[in-house]
Amino acid sequence: MSDIWNRLKDHRKSQGAQRIEALFEADPSRASTFSTSAEGLVFDWSKTLIDARARDLLLELATPVPARREAMFSGERINETEDRAVLHTALRNFGGSVMVDGQDVMPEVRRTHERMRGFANAVRDGSFAGQGGRITDVINIGIGGSDLGPAMAVRALAPWHDGPRVHFVSNVDGADIADTLKGLDPATTLVIVASKTFTTIETMTNARTALDWMSKSVAQPAAQFAALSSAVGRTAEWGIDESRVFGFEDWVGGRYSVWGPIGLSLMIAIGPKQFDRFLAGGAEMDQHFRQAPLAENLPVLLALVGIWHHQICGYGTRAVLPYDNRLARLPAYLQQLEMESNGKRVSMDGSDLTLPSGPVVWGEPGTNGQHAFYQLIHQGTAVVPCEFIIAAQGHEPELAHHHLLLIANCLAQSEALMRGRSLDEALEIMRAKGLTGAELERQARHRVFPGNRPSTTLLIPELSPYTLGQIVALYEHRVFVEGVILGINSFDQWGVELGKELALKVAPLLEGKPSPGHDPSTEHLAALIRAARG
Repeated sequence: MSDIWNRLKDHRKSQGAQRIEALFEADPSRASTFSTSAEGLVFDWSKTLIDARARDLLLELATPVPARREAMFSGERINETEDRAVLHTALRNFGGSVMVDGQDVMPEVRRTHERMRGFANAVRDGSFAGQGGRITDVINIGIGGSDLGPAMAVRALAPWHDGPRVHFVSNVDGADIADTLKGLDPATTLVIVASKTFTTIETMTNARTALDWMSKSVAQPAAQFAALSSAVGRTAEWGIDESRVFGFEDWVGGRYSVWGPIGLSLMIAIGPKQFDRFLAGGAEMDQHFRQAPLAENLPVLLALVGIWHHQICGYGTRAVLPYDNRLARLPAYLQQLEMESNGKRVSMDGSDLTLPSGPVVWGEPGTNGQHAFYQLIHQGTAVVPCEFIIAAQGHEPELAHHHLLLIANCLAQSEALMRGRSLDEALEIMRAKGLTGAELERQARHRVFPGNRPSTTLLIPELSPYTLGQIVALYEHRVFVEGVILGINSFDQWGVELGKELALKVAPLLEGKPSPGHDPSTEHLAALIRAARG
């Protein structure tokens, strides 16, 4: 494998000052050759410096993927540091068995989904009501994967909402839950607490505040609580009836969990039928990932482009830019998916990585970002590979002119990143405005765009439950492929533990209680905070 990495790096060096535009001039069919379609999705990666030689070498890097992929789908314990299988794909499996330690997990998956459908329908049709009448609002309390997935999906699928309003609380900052509870009626609100262990301190602190809020207005506040948890004993201590507790196995990681009980708030918002369409989109992408040749495989190609830009070209960040306002939370969702999965420093055997691990992932929806950070993307000194996402059709036919303008902006941005504007072109523009001499040169230089900045475009037919399922599964598998190529475990997250442990030790310090072992800066800041709080 090291030989392939070296050949890739040597090839990148040999490209020198190669421009992306020149690749199109040399190959008139490049736009179609470096564009791949599957089940209505089109992934265009032609506006990168990946040429035929780079593509072939990158595909060599992917040779370990098929065996590891089948190990995952077959229920093997590929999460080796936690000795767990990785089977979020089973949550969207509509047929066949999935074996873990000799047992088929699918009957229980189907039972849980059926229980979710029954409860969601009961909330939606009013047969499950609050103590003041029909449920009007649902609050999902979770954090990390128990929040980002459903929060992203609920916003993305707003046109399909025909159930109660859904709200999300994640931050332990009291402002989050205070602002959410303001204006809601406790007697017609359902609270969903999402925590596998029912011990996550931020989630349980917010849940306790919600319970106290509700107890001031209703006789049985726990009767309007549901739990997404496997800790039935702890949920019972809260008074939550077992019929409203939906558990999931340890082979479902938090950031991969929106397909199961963590997606209950989404199911309540859009209904079980549309939720099943979301699952179907994910299942279709699973089949494509398992069956398509590597050279035509969307998750594999998306991963290889990412590897090229980060590990070979050395670009430190990746911008995800959905040109769809309803996908506003997708960059944050993908940020967790990628950075929690592949933000590692050691390989599977515990040895130090010899290559960079995952990049920094960030982004905002277009066109808003154009009036914020696109300045840096176009003219800054750092190259930021951009991943555009656009739908051919909008959801509002009466606003089709809006959507055409949105598409025009998306395509124009990727073209501008590639083409740029030369000094000669800038000089001509400023000369036409009447400038001459040194001022002409000075002003023109401010209007030069270096161009040759890479981007990809994912084109979808329209944003729907089905296509959202495809997109989420596509990026899940992309992260998996990158992890396999880098030789890391994409399914643990030990990096989140240390800060949480130390927070428990810092808390007494803020109350003036003994808490030895802290650094002088932390002790000084704690003293200042105690003084400020009186």
